[in-house]
Amino acid sequence: MTIRTTTRTTTTVTPAPPRRAWVEHVMGMPISIHLRGESALTETAERPVAAAYAVLLEMDRVFSTYRDDSDLLRLRREEVALTDVSPLVAEALAIGEQAERDTLGAFTTLLPTGEGDLAFDPTGLVKGWAVDRAAECLLDLPGTSACLNAGGDLLVVPSSDLPREGAGSIAWRVGIENPRDRSQIASTVSLTHGAVATSGTAARGAHLYDPRTGAMVGRDGSVTVVGPTLLWADIWATALFVGDAGTAEAFDRSAPDYLSTVL
Repeated sequence: MTIRTTTRTTTTVTPAPPRRAWVEHVMGMPISIHLRGESALTETAERPVAAAYAVLLEMDRVFSTYRDDSDLLRLRREEVALTDVSPLVAEALAIGEQAERDTLGAFTTLLPTGEGDLAFDPTGLVKGWAVDRAAECLLDLPGTSACLNAGGDLLVVPSSDLPREGAGSIAWRVGIENPRDRSQIASTVSLTHGAVATSGTAARGAHLYDPRTGAMVGRDGSVTVVGPTLLWADIWATALFVGDAGTAEAFDRSAPDYLSTVL
């Protein structure tokens, strides 16, 4: 008699961490905050999430181009001086100047007003910067990773007690849209931390301004940038879309921690 011995391999499936999401309409767009981890379903999460939205609302109050009482528009109407408004405005000016230098002029905070002139308008950097600042409110949630999505651009931030890579980290899969067929996902990115920003014309048409030609860019396609902060991922995505080969060389030289995908 032959006795056959069969060995079975048991696979342990790690349960997905708890998940919860919030969404509010801020800065003219839906901005969602998604939590994954041990704090996601607890009351502990409520206050940090509220604080994150408060940061976004404050950035809108300061920089909105639609609210007559925003610091930005009051400053542009010369009703107040730079010293009379939020110090965030001076900081935005400095960031914009650095971005213009680093991108060799492909990015600017002097944009058309619709009245035939140019005025200080840091719209191209405010969204990413606002999300970066809001995410700081979520860093102390125990064992939890946060993903903030602002109109399709997003930032993933693990809490300070989570590993940023490897075992124990929490990864988010991010789809990058095909700009020529928005029903398709062209590629995906797996993020345990960092930002993804895309600039192009698929969603909003010719809304990106090229300061070197003085015209809006209407060509097809998109540029996606992945890197540590949404502020600079968004700046570089815009600059690379409207820029030229010199802009791409400046990106390689000035932003070694960021990667770009052109579609």
